[in-house]
Order: sequence, then C-alpha cells, then structure tokens
Amino acid sequence: MKKSWIIAKRELSVFFDSLIGYFIIVAFLGFTGFFTWLYGSNIFFVGQASLDAFFNIGYWTLFFFIPAITMRMLAEERRSGTIELLLTKPVSDWQIVTGKFLSTLILILITLALTLPYYVTVWSLGPVDHGVVWSGYLGLLLMSAVYISVGLFASSLTRNQLVAFLLALLVGIFFHIIFEVLAQATSGQLSDVLGYLNLSAHYDDVSRGVVDTSDLVYFLTLTFLGLVLSEFGLAKRNITG
Repeated sequence: MKKSWIIAKRELSVFFDSLIGYFIIVAFLGFTGFFTWLYGSNIFFVGQASLDAFFNIGYWTLFFFIPAITMRMLAEERRSGTIELLLTKPVSDWQIVTGKFLSTLILILITLALTLPYYVTVWSLGPVDHGVVWSGYLGLLLMSAVYISVGLFASSLTRNQLVAFLLALLVGIFFHIIFEVLAQATSGQLSDVLGYLNLSAHYDDVSRGVVDTSDLVYFLTLTFLGLVLSEFGLAKRNITG
C-alpha cells in the first residue's frame, strides 16, 4: 500500500505541475456553478434550500471529465516509454494501477471539497436536509470511483489517449443510459439484472439519502472489477509489448 501511495503522490504532482489539476478544478467549479446558480436552476429564486441541481449537473460533468483525466494515465506512459521505466522499480502492476486510481480519486475529492461553499450558501438560505447533501457527495464519489477504474482499464488497452477517452465513454454510456433502456425494453429476470446494472438507479438511491448495502456492493464491486481488468490489461501489454 505504501508504494501505491508513492505513485499516487507522484501522479498528483504531475496533475498540478502540468496545470491539469488546476484546469480540471476550475472547469468543474465554473461549469457546475454556472448551471447550479445561474442557468436553469436559479436557486436564489426557487424558494427551496436544496443542492439537487448541483448533484444533477455534477453527475453528468464527472461522467465526461473523468475519462479526460484517466485517458493519459497508462496510454501516454505506454506511448512515451515511461511505463517501462516505472516497471523497473520494485512495484507491481496492481500497485501502479491502485496508485493512479488513488491519485485521480483524491483529485476528484479535492474538487468536490471546493464546492462546499455551495452547501454553506444554500444552508444560509433556509433549512437543509444535511443527510441528503452528504449522501449526494457520497454518490458522486462512488460514481467517480467506478468511472476512474473504467477509465484506467480503457487506458491500459491502448497507447492512444483519444481512443482511451472514447472507449471509457462507450463503456460508461452502458452503465449511464443503455442498461436502463434495455431494462425497460425487457421483462422478467433479464429486466431485473439489467436494471441492477444501471448505475443511475443506484446513484439516485444514494443521492436521495437511501444508502442501501446493495448500492454500496454495486459501486465497490464495479470499482474493484475495473481495477482488476486494468491490472490485467497492463500486464498483458507488458508481455506483448
């Protein structure tokens, strides 16, 4: 675990030394802030102290932002040859993958922490359901963990960052939209299975404050599976070159 943290700190320094981290934070705050406070929502005038608008726009913003962050993490290292240098160190493929996962999750955590003034502002406008707010943040973090692992898996399969970005989006679209559509178009046990695979349903439950064990198992299982597949993809490419 110590080596994973070392890799995570290395990646975080890359994020901020190259200004990528600052760009992601500013872009996320600007985008969600605009749509939460100004366009469409107008929290100051709806007469309800709620951050539902922020969580809805954050849900979609992270869906696109995370593949953009993760697309370079393994693909670029493979293309530039720096992954070979990293692999000469006494670290395993799993430690590399988990280190890069932790760095991205920490970046997302920092970004979400900087939106807490939204929470304080809404709280000043009237009574807030604090449990729902914190559940909303938890939902965004759990969703982010899944898509970070998916993005790393996509990045482990190619040297091309654009291909990694598009592949991560394609996989994400299934969990974001397509499984829900298929569940509605089918019936019986198949519909139940497809409905369970639908990420948005689990996110909605958590963000409403209904934190069920099945939802946590869903997010953690997908995250772990994505990391295992990322390790497998990295190991396979190391063997084949």
